[in-house]
Formats: sequence, C-alpha cells, structure tokens
Amino acid sequence: MIKGLLRCVVAIIFILSGFVKAVDLVGFSFKMEEYFEPAVFNMPFFVKFALAFSIIVVVLELLLGLMLLLKLKLKFTLSALIALCIFFGFLTFYSAYYNVVTDCGCFGDAIKFTPWESFVKDIILLTGLIILVLLYRKEFNENIDQSKSNNKSKSLALGIFSGIMIFVMAQGIMNEPLIDFRDYKIGTDLAAEKAKIAKSPSEYKTFYSLKNTKTGEVLKINQDDYINQTKYWEDGSPWKIEEGKNESVLVKQGYKSEISKFKIEDPTGIDLTPQIISAPKAVLVFSYHPKDVSKDLLEKVEAKVNSDKTAVIYGISTMPDTFKTIKNAMMDGTAIKTIARSNPFVLILEEGKIVDKQPAKNYID
Repeated sequence: MIKGLLRCVVAIIFILSGFVKAVDLVGFSFKMEEYFEPAVFNMPFFVKFALAFSIIVVVLELLLGLMLLLKLKLKFTLSALIALCIFFGFLTFYSAYYNVVTDCGCFGDAIKFTPWESFVKDIILLTGLIILVLLYRKEFNENIDQSKSNNKSKSLALGIFSGIMIFVMAQGIMNEPLIDFRDYKIGTDLAAEKAKIAKSPSEYKTFYSLKNTKTGEVLKINQDDYINQTKYWEDGSPWKIEEGKNESVLVKQGYKSEISKFKIEDPTGIDLTPQIISAPKAVLVFSYHPKDVSKDLLEKVEAKVNSDKTAVIYGISTMPDTFKTIKNAMMDGTAIKTIARSNPFVLILEEGKIVDKQPAKNYID
C-alpha cells in the first residue's frame, strides 16, 4: 500500500513536470540556453541544440514517469529516473550555489521555484526513488514475468499517451503553447498589472563589502548601518569599501509579475510603454531574433498591420532598424521571449488588455 502510493506520487510528479514543459517546449529551451551561456557552463556551441536537448529531457520525464506509474520495466525505469534526477540535481545545485540561472523551469511557467527550492525538490525525489528501489527490489524479476502477459495493455496506454504528447509538443513548437501559463496570456490587462507593481514594489538594500586596512578583516554591512555608524566612513577610518563586491539584496518581495519587464522604447531611449498600453488599440510586431526572420515574412506582416488604420502600430525587436514600413521600437530580448515563443509574433492590445497573440505566419494567413 505505502510503496504503491509512493510510486504513484513520484510518477505523477515526473509526468506533471514533463507535461508543463512539453506544453511550452520552446520556453524550456530558452532555459536550457541559459545553461550554455558563458556565465554558466560556457558552451555556446550547444545553444543551437537547446530545443533538441529540451525534447529529449521532456520525453524522458514523460515516458519514464508513465512507465513507473504502470510498473513497466520497473528496474530499468527506476534506474533511469535516478540518473535523470541526479542530472537535474546537479543543474539546480549549480544554479543555486553560483546564482546563475534563477529559474530552472522545472515546472515551466506553471509553478515557479527558486534554485534552492528546485534542488531540495530533486533531493526529495531522489530519496523517494532510492526508497522505491529498496521496496521493489524483490519484484524486479517478477515484474519481467508479469510484463509478458500484461505488456499489450501497458504498451497501448504508453502509445496513446505518446501520441497525445507528440501533438502537444508539436503545437507548442510550431505555434504557441496549447495552455498558456505565462503572465502574458490572452485577457491579461497590462495597465492593471503595471498599477499593481507600482503599488507594491519590491525593496532592495545594498550590502557593502568593507575591508579593514589595518587588520585585514572583511565584513558585510547593509547601507543603513553603514550610514548610521560613522566609524565606517569618517576621516581616518581604516574601513574601505571593496569595489565590485557590493550586493543588492531583496529585503521585501513586492507584487511579482513578468509584466514589470514590459518596457518599450524608441531607438533614442524614450519610453513608449504608457502611450501603447493606454491606446484604444495597439498592434505590436515582436521579434527576439530579427536576423533569423525572412525579409519576405516581415514585408507581409508589415503590409497586414499597416492595413489597420485605427491602431497604434510598432515593430519591436532588439535592433533599431528591423522594420522598414512601420515604426521601430526596442525591448530586451529575454523580455520579448517571455511574451510569446514565435519569432516574429503579433500582439494586439485594446486599452492595455491582451486580446490576441499569435505567430506572424498565422496572422498573415
């Protein structure tokens, strides 16, 4: 009873984790890209294979999770899941310890974990898997015999499940996720979200790294204590701030929303965001990798949006001259990726509310 319950719980966690990533494979691949960046593992060559790696990881999570749920090839399944868990544990520990990838995307955008929370989750799962190995070790050989008579129904279930997941993953890659877990889902009121962020902002304090030039002692002290205690900055003080070692630390979490990164500027740096989210209608064409977009597609998209004479129209990318017949604006590439996964894509706002969002290739059809 207990081992069956534990097996089901662990299996369902892996299936759910795989499912939310399968829905948004492109989003998960962006997380994988972060691990290949110079600041983390410094393997830029693998960035172009991030989507392929993401597919492999998600397929393993889904299939192995279902196999565990069905008690199919139990010895192999548990061994493979342990290896997968160790791999994830290494990544999350590295992220947490070196503070490099702040969100591993373990449950996509559905559930946000800090790196340390993700690492603890991996350790708990690994412990559960090891316990299952101990509880089921006597049944490994029996499981082989049982699978001969039971294999057809389990294989059928695995096949149906695989077919559904292939459809879900293909939809997310070619278009947009079937289920949108992001803050930018259709129906989101950007103006209202901006107001909530402004009403409840996060608070940070600077912590200085001070070194005593006489004793060599080093200490961390927050900005308030530094100002209030004159011994740290008065004339003749042996305490000196170590340049480059100061830290900004979150002391109060405000209203959390990715909408805080929604800031659109013209090529000269003027903030266009208030104008755009207050307009009766705004049609925005986004591209996070403008160099990868064909000129023919851009021409067709621009022609289509220009036909709407009632809307404020902007082309927004990471470069100031991407668009030829509509006004250019700029936005951080990572922030653009957060809004939608297609490159390019079209976002339509009405008084700051998202009413439509689709890949540009679908928009022009």
